[in-house]
This record gives sequence, C-alpha cells and structure tokens, in this order.
Amino acid sequence: MSAAEATVATLLAHGINTVYALPGVHNDHLFDAFQRAGDRLTVVHARHEQGAAYMALGAALATGKPQTYSVVPGPGLLNSSAALLTAYGMNAPVLALIGQIPHDEIGKGMGHLHEIRDQAGIIARLVDHAAHIHGPTEAAAKTAKAITSMHQGRPGPAAIECAIDVWGKRAKVDPIPAPAAPRKPRIDEDAVKAAAKVLGKAKRVMIVAGGGAQDASPEVTQLSDMLQAPVLGYRRGRGVLDSRNPFSVTLPLGHELWKTADAVLAVGTKLNPMTAWGIDNKLALVRVDADRQEPARYRKPKVALIGDAAPILRKLIDALARTNNKRASRLEEMKERQTKVRARLNKLSTQLAFLEVIRSELPEDGILVDEVTQLGFAARLAFPVYKPRTFLSPGFQDNLGWGYATALGAQHARLDVPVLSINGDGGFMYTANELATAVRHKIPLTAIVFADGYFGNVKRIQQEQFAGREIANDLANPDFVKFAESFGATGRRAQTPAELGRALRQSFAAREPTLIEVPVGAMPSPWEFIHMPRLRGL
Repeated sequence: MSAAEATVATLLAHGINTVYALPGVHNDHLFDAFQRAGDRLTVVHARHEQGAAYMALGAALATGKPQTYSVVPGPGLLNSSAALLTAYGMNAPVLALIGQIPHDEIGKGMGHLHEIRDQAGIIARLVDHAAHIHGPTEAAAKTAKAITSMHQGRPGPAAIECAIDVWGKRAKVDPIPAPAAPRKPRIDEDAVKAAAKVLGKAKRVMIVAGGGAQDASPEVTQLSDMLQAPVLGYRRGRGVLDSRNPFSVTLPLGHELWKTADAVLAVGTKLNPMTAWGIDNKLALVRVDADRQEPARYRKPKVALIGDAAPILRKLIDALARTNNKRASRLEEMKERQTKVRARLNKLSTQLAFLEVIRSELPEDGILVDEVTQLGFAARLAFPVYKPRTFLSPGFQDNLGWGYATALGAQHARLDVPVLSINGDGGFMYTANELATAVRHKIPLTAIVFADGYFGNVKRIQQEQFAGREIANDLANPDFVKFAESFGATGRRAQTPAELGRALRQSFAAREPTLIEVPVGAMPSPWEFIHMPRLRGL
C-alpha cells in the first residue's frame, strides 16, 4: 500500500466514511486514494479551507462521532485553524489530515510552495494529538492512534501531517488496526460515596451541565429530580435537561440560583460563567469531568470524579439512594421563578418573536446552529431546547462566522433531521461562498440572515462605551435573495416573524439549500442577562 491508501483504509476501518476537503498538489496521492475507495468514502469538497474544517466540526458536534477534513499545508492549514481551535475548545473529535512540503526540505527555509516554519509546532498547539507520517509502514498505526486519541478521556481534535513525496510511497504494511476499545478510567467508588454525602446533605443543590453531559441526559434528569436541583445549561449544555422541565434554566435564572446554592454538581463543564460570578469558598463543589486536570483549574473541588459522565452519574444515583435527605418539592418555586425570568426577558421581545416562530417550525429533534449575533445571544438565553446535540453553539471561542459552514456539516451528517442556521449579515459573509457547496452536494440546509447592515454588537459597544464614536462597523451587503439564487439555491425574504414562519415551513418541506433574508433594525441589548463583568469597562 501507499501511505495514503493505508491512511484511507484506517479511516474506513474506524467507521469514518466522509472527508470534508479541498484538494491541492501536496495531497494529490491522498485524493487519489480517496477516489480509489469508491463508494465506501464520500468526499465533500468545500470552496475554502475554513469551510471544510467547519463542516467537519459541525458533523462531529451533531453526531458525537469522529469526523475528518483534509487541506494543503501552510495557507491551507492556517485557513482552517480557527475551526480547529474551536474544535479544541468544544471537545469535538475532528481529525485534520494536513499536507507538507517534501520531507527532506522541512525546516530548511528554502521557500518551497506552501512552506511554513515549524508547521508541526503550530498544529500541536491547536489539537490534543499530533503526528507526522514518515512512510507507509507507519501510516495506519499513526492514523489509528490519532483516531483513538479523539475519544480517550476528554474528546478533542487530532492532526496528522504527511509530506508530498511520502503520501504516494509504497511498501508492505502491517494489517490495518481494528478500532481499539476506549480505555475507561476506573470509577473511584470512595469518591462517589463522598460526592453522594456532600450532595445528599445539601439543602439547595444546583447542577451545571456542559458539553460533557450531552450523553448523560437521562442521568442528569434523574439527579435533578432526586435532588430537586435546577440544571443550568448555557451553550453546549442546552438540551441536557429538556427546556419544558421547569428545572431547566439558562443564565439569568442560573445567576439567581447560584447565589442561594449550598452545593453545585458540575458535569462536563469548565464552569466559565461561574468564574465570572465568583465561587464562594463555602460552596461545596462536586466536579465530574473526563479531563483529570480540569476540576482543579479554578478552585479545588470538594470531590472530583474523573471519567465519562453517564456511568459516573449512574453510580452517584445509586449512592444517593442511601444518603439523600428527604426533600420538599421545589416544582412550584421553579415554575414561579421561570415566570418571573420570562417577564424579565421580554425586554428582548424583538428577538424572542423570531425565536418563537423558529421553535414552532423546527421539529423537536431538529438542530439549531447559532452564531455570534443578536438572535444567537438571545437563543442561548431563551430558545427552548428539547434534546442533547440539537443546539450547537461555538463554546468559549465564540468566533464570528463559524455558523453557516458548521451548520452545513451538521446537516450533511444528519440528513434525517432539519438543520437551521441563524446568522447576522456580518458573520454569514465569512462562509457565504459555501452556498456553492450546499448546491453542489445537495445539502438541504436552511439558513436565515438577519440583516441590519452593521456589525451590530460592535456598533452598540461603540455607542455606549465610546460616546458614540463609531468606526468600521457598517456593512455593504448584497441582495441576499438574489445572492442565493445566483448559486442555484432558493432565496426567500421575510419582513416579520409571521412571514418567517411561512418561509420556514416552505423551506423545511422543500428540503433544498435555502437562504432566508430577514431585514431588521437595531435590537435590544442582551448583555444584562449574560453577566460578563470581566468584559465590562475594558
């Protein structure tokens, strides 16, 4: 086999049958191996490297399974780096296959096409696991190790680079490694008992759920009921507890409840919002995380439980059955609190009116991909989410422009459900060219562009913090309907929430690449509900 063929055979053996990619001379032998795999492998070629990488990210987030993209070295890698960094921040299993200049010229600074100084070092700072393939005899083993690394402990991205003159080299190779069973850390039974005692005797427990809790929704739901504990989800934790449950809360109510909690169970989360609020040293903190280093990053918890959330929480449920105090129902309290917070959120009535029609038209298992935009901020606070992995949000990178291409990958990976991308006109134009990818590959994504002609958040900050001195915030936009149609996609325009509802019904029924333009004006500020004291006044 060639190194490229061994790499592709290993992808297929590990259940990876899609590659999001852009071709280029450094990877010609790799793409020939893709082609020779026939219908066992699908290659979705995007129009920009960031689009390919974001598509792999969206597919990984929507499925929870490893996904792959491939680009050329140097500028190709750098163009994809924002998506790779976001995959790292979101613990997404994304494998990058990166080309490289001829192996005997690496590091010599000879000005080879796409040469970049210390590419391996750059890659290593973006991923959890990085490797360089020196020849065909090691290609399969290194690819298998990279794939395995993405779901051992804390999930995350990996990358492999291979030189232009190595992909095509041939040699007799060892059998392709079969998928290895993930190594699961032993659950510390004593720590489980200690956690059960802490939570069992606490009077007002709060649960904070992050991306690491998405596969533990039943367990979190049961613990919430046992402890009468509200469950806070902000971005990746949305949907772990069904929003129709009065105990499912977002930041505004979570901030109030944090002040009164005497114990917090944090499941698969960095607790970033909490660090902005401050952690009372008297607050009993129990952390559940797959990353051994994470629990003590901000403050040493009372108890740390290391491993996958679902099996740990099942053990905790069993232990709590023996130690849990009798608890009065907090149901009526939570209903009353939810009513009050909804009244407060009515300040965002412009955004909420659009979100209400989106929720009514998007099926329960449909996926919403947010953006760094006014509707996205409001969605994190007030959009009802019923199931895990149905609300995709960019985590602590919160990078503008991630949304459309990420949603495109999510839709390609989940053709069984509708995916909806919500964008501002600023963020959408980062990857608007990928409309061509949607049309070429018949990906039935529906996207909305809320167009106000500005980087709206920047404009508000300049008005409020800099005495109205505005700079570089206004946008020159196309007619988005005609823009979509020029690619062969369907373009629609909606002026009101009711018109948007009709446009969404038509789009979801048609199941074709669609862009809906919604002209809007300035929207109410969401920032008082997001609690970002560290950023205020900087």
